[in-house]
Amino acid sequence: MYLDPPEKAIVLCVDEKPSIQALERKTGFIETDNGKVVRGYQSTYKRHGVLNLFAALDVATGNVRGRNTQTKKKADFLSFMESITNEYSPEQEIHVILDNYSTHKKHDQWLAEHPNVTFHFTPTSASWLNQVEIFFSIMTRKSLKGASFTSTETLGKHIEDFIKSHNSNSKPFKWRKRAVVGSQLRNTIVNLAN
Repeated sequence: MYLDPPEKAIVLCVDEKPSIQALERKTGFIETDNGKVVRGYQSTYKRHGVLNLFAALDVATGNVRGRNTQTKKKADFLSFMESITNEYSPEQEIHVILDNYSTHKKHDQWLAEHPNVTFHFTPTSASWLNQVEIFFSIMTRKSLKGASFTSTETLGKHIEDFIKSHNSNSKPFKWRKRAVVGSQLRNTIVNLAN
């Protein structure tokens, strides 16, 4: 689907990032013994609940559409899929890449009502093949890590703002084959031998 998608078809990677915590904690900058200034976090924090994020990444453009929910049930997934498919004409061929999570399975009736949509599942234990996971990683590192939120509403708004910012100059992700050389190769061999 990534390297040779059907002509004129839309390919979407869909998944959820569950239980994103709205943690409120104080942060600041401290100087270490060697004079380096680093960000410090207070060890205590307040919990203000969690959100789940359903996201769909368009493989051709890198654009992401998301929806925050309180739960991550099949009904939430189907509602999100309904909103995504409604953006396209009923004749538009749509291929959706999903992992094998139970929320994504057994939707024969919904698929029968949407004959233009086809689900493709990644192999078991290979959800990393779903490119929306790359977006989740970027969002976690650049936006959520170390952030403080006073409510799930502020967390939800923060996520929506990050998606808008991402989409303003999004590009498709490209698979690259990386050569394993030198110490990486030796470490791999050592790890396999143990």
